[in-house]
Amino acid sequence: MGRIIGIDLGTTFSAVAVVNNLDQPEVLLNRDGEAITPSVVLFQGDSPLVGTMAKRAATTAPLDVVEFVKRYMGDASWRFDTTEGRTFRAEEVAGMILKRLREDAEAALDEPVTDAVVTVPAYFDDAQRRSTQDAGTIAGLNVVRVLNEPTAAALAYGLATGFNGTALVYDLGGGTFDVTILRISGGDFDIVATGGDRNLGGFNWDNELMNLINARFVESGGEDLIDGGHLEALLRERAVLAKHSLTQVARTRVVLGTPAHTGTVEVTREDFERVTASLLSRTRELTEMVRDDAGMAWEQIDRVLLVGGSTRMPMVRRMVDTVIDRPVERRINPDEVVALGAAVQARLAEAERGTAPGLQINGSPVRIGDITSHGLGTLALNPDTGRQENNVLIPHNSKIPGYGTGVFHTIRDSQTQIDVEVTVGDDTDPNYVRIVNGGNPVRVTIPPYPAGAPVEIKYAYDIDQTVFIEVLDLTSRSSLGTFEVANVSNMSRADVLDAAQMMTATEVG
Repeated sequence: MGRIIGIDLGTTFSAVAVVNNLDQPEVLLNRDGEAITPSVVLFQGDSPLVGTMAKRAATTAPLDVVEFVKRYMGDASWRFDTTEGRTFRAEEVAGMILKRLREDAEAALDEPVTDAVVTVPAYFDDAQRRSTQDAGTIAGLNVVRVLNEPTAAALAYGLATGFNGTALVYDLGGGTFDVTILRISGGDFDIVATGGDRNLGGFNWDNELMNLINARFVESGGEDLIDGGHLEALLRERAVLAKHSLTQVARTRVVLGTPAHTGTVEVTREDFERVTASLLSRTRELTEMVRDDAGMAWEQIDRVLLVGGSTRMPMVRRMVDTVIDRPVERRINPDEVVALGAAVQARLAEAERGTAPGLQINGSPVRIGDITSHGLGTLALNPDTGRQENNVLIPHNSKIPGYGTGVFHTIRDSQTQIDVEVTVGDDTDPNYVRIVNGGNPVRVTIPPYPAGAPVEIKYAYDIDQTVFIEVLDLTSRSSLGTFEVANVSNMSRADVLDAAQMMTATEVG
């Protein structure tokens, strides 16, 4: 078996890392000599193009460029249709990015790569995690572990500094936001609480800035640039550059032009912070919720780790300094630290295989105690209200691997089957949770007992947050079967293998 690489599959940028011969994680440069690769795919001709050149094409061929695909992982309805009539699912697009990363790693290491640890937002649910694993399969990779991004960042930080104490990881990336509190003691990394929003990231700040710039351009006599095509792509590019400028300076000018009008729009940092204030407040609210879930006060946090490129925005750093008011670690690279942590986990996986020595921090072997990012439950009729309710069996923030059980009863005489519908979410109202196997419940045959016969449902949640179910007949004290949940949001195994075969024959530039 060869090396296991660590991959940060990011919404806007991705990176690959390994642990070197000095037992230190390092980022591998891609074929363009870059430490990070834009998570962008251009479809033109027979060979998709991934990375910097694809990103540059966003303004010239916007209808053939895919960005931010990570936001659509686990969304069965999402498709990207190219102008040449081809259609791709999110897993296939992500698979192209992963294939490019794998090939770049093989070139850097001068050896084949077949295995990887891939990071995901802590708030990804089962469907999104499986989609990530499927994307790895399509890319020709065996994903040996799906690792939460904040955990990866803490791993890299702990290995580099030997830090002991309680850390809060504030992870604001291009498309997702996570916040995690964990305790680090020697080599033990115990996750206490986590939360986030998979649809909150730098992309949202870009959108607000785009709207502001566009409105001012229209006021100056220009046309509306938000057209879904070339003009909007150009506006997005200019807005992103303006955002980066406002990280360093208090005001900037944006030059925009159409055949009918050319104009210059001035934007100040104060303008930008005003139109995005609600977004920043949302991250603050989520951070405070995670602190409350952990049962802590700010004074019990020893260090704050800022992860993700969007944490470079002055408004973010100011909010963290004033609200959390705890020491902020500024020595880590927010763009690379997650990939470095993935490399640490990859080395741990190699050590388990016996193909590489393990890693220690302060003389202790590394151990990760992770938790669930979402509660898991099942739907059942409440006999008191006569309404169907969600019953949580494994609550949010439970340790994983995790287990949970619930006892339910048949609702009519001679009932011969029960349907187990797995839910994601902690609310009792079915309208506020997602049914993992909706339309395809786990159907179990039972003896025709009188109404009220007890049945026990057991859930097991593994380290990759995959759900397994066992159903027990408590009348006969026998098992009625063990099942792995089929998530309706994911590709079928056959479809994944077909996509992988097609990817093998596809050259990715």
